[in-house]
Amino acid sequence: MLPHLAKLLIVFGLLLVIVGVLLLFMDRIPFLGRLPGDFVFRGKHTVVYVPLASMILLSLLLTLLLNLFSRGK
Repeated sequence: MLPHLAKLLIVFGLLLVIVGVLLLFMDRIPFLGRLPGDFVFRGKHTVVYVPLASMILLSLLLTLLLNLFSRGK
């Protein structure tokens, strides 16, 4: 039980590091966040940003990558 939990924590830690690095370099990816399906609603004092198209694109890319890696098992 304990070695399984340790491996799970290592995987989650690596995922957090990867997400952190992606967030650091997100400004350098020119199209991400500015796709035609990304919505910005501006009010007097608030801005609501809904990156719908970017989320769908990232979901498709991650699904393809995970399917490629899982087929090797």
